[in-house]
Amino acid sequence: MDILKVPQGEFQLSRFPLRKKELLRAWDAADEYLLNYFHEKFGNSCKLKIITVNDHFGAMATALAKHQVSVWTDSWLAEKALLENFKNNKLSLSSEVIKSTQTPGGSADVILIKIPKSHALLEDQLIRLKPLLSATTTIIAAGMAKAIHTSTLKLFEKYIGLTKTSLAKKKARLIFSEHDEKIKVVNSPYPKSYLLEGTTHKIINHANVFSREKLDIGTRFFLENLPQNEKYKHIIDLGCGNGVVGLIAAEKNPAAEILFIDESFMAIESARENFENNLGLNRKASFQTNDCLSNIKHESVDLILNNPPFHQNNAIGDDVAWQMFRQSKNILKQSGELWVIGNRHLAYHIKLKKIFANCVTIATNKKFVILKSIKH
Repeated sequence: MDILKVPQGEFQLSRFPLRKKELLRAWDAADEYLLNYFHEKFGNSCKLKIITVNDHFGAMATALAKHQVSVWTDSWLAEKALLENFKNNKLSLSSEVIKSTQTPGGSADVILIKIPKSHALLEDQLIRLKPLLSATTTIIAAGMAKAIHTSTLKLFEKYIGLTKTSLAKKKARLIFSEHDEKIKVVNSPYPKSYLLEGTTHKIINHANVFSREKLDIGTRFFLENLPQNEKYKHIIDLGCGNGVVGLIAAEKNPAAEILFIDESFMAIESARENFENNLGLNRKASFQTNDCLSNIKHESVDLILNNPPFHQNNAIGDDVAWQMFRQSKNILKQSGELWVIGNRHLAYHIKLKKIFANCVTIATNKKFVILKSIKH
């Protein structure tokens, strides 16, 4: 657990999920820059109504806990990290955590935004924040300089108003945007949809869902090779995104019950809408935001379908894949199967052989490989 030292105080902060040998901090230089600027601008002012957006592990909300802070996030893990860090620092959340599928209500004195990886998510957020703004609202965004592009600033200009940036400090920048009442409130273009090739299925994708405009080539390859067998009674689409893998698996295995799991609220909402709209309300399925397979009953599942992410926020690594594979072994029944798709260079077969003591290649092409491991 690391100590964040900012003008607001010193705070013990942890990333989530908690790992024994965590090498990364729960904040970055952009958080520090923003909190230092906040202190310069507002000092020890009385309680302000603040909305934090994309506060990955709760660094902003924790440091500003004396104010009335609402946290708007698309991440189940961010919500859990926030609650954990408030508890560790003996703080109480004076407002609420708002899921990305909902929109903050009322007004705000200050809106603090961490720039997300997804351009679409930022656009959606700015459009939905616009009605909350007044002439006295302060809007400050922060990010590492490499994540702030001309297109980023143009979004603020388009939906909020006059926008400028700070000088870089520790490779981080701040964005200042002034509310322009002449800019009209518009409807968000999200969620977007496309027709799933080879089917009549309309696939809905909320703003923070991967491959919103069309089916990505990796998922297409996975769909072409999904297993079909009467023995699969309980199937999990792990890291489901828009749920298209679980949707087609359900069609191929009509007796199976499908569980969709992702840590993104927008992903789970997309998966729910896609399943119910295309297969109806009578088909058995459940939808869960979760830290991979945490708290899923052991030896309860016949088949897990998985396309592991190789990053968490801006941090690239294989920790999530390792966690998914280890937990899969625990919750699979004897002879249960884990099917994994990934880029060939990620060499998932090495991890799978280490955990399951077996791994076979189902299909491969120039870019992707589909692997299967069986629990013995």
